[in-house]
Amino acid sequence: MTAPKNPFRDFDSSPEVIRLVVMMYVNYPLSLRNVEELLFERGIDVRL
Repeated sequence: MTAPKNPFRDFDSSPEVIRLVVMMYVNYPLSLRNVEELLFERGIDVRL
């Protein structure tokens, strides 16, 4: 039996950052631009 492939393999960001972005986008009424700006203010550079 083979191990499942990593779903984050095509992204430059770490899985933790990707999960944080998705959580913020789904749980709060934010646009992707708002999420990007919030993370940038905290020193996380994410290009969405």
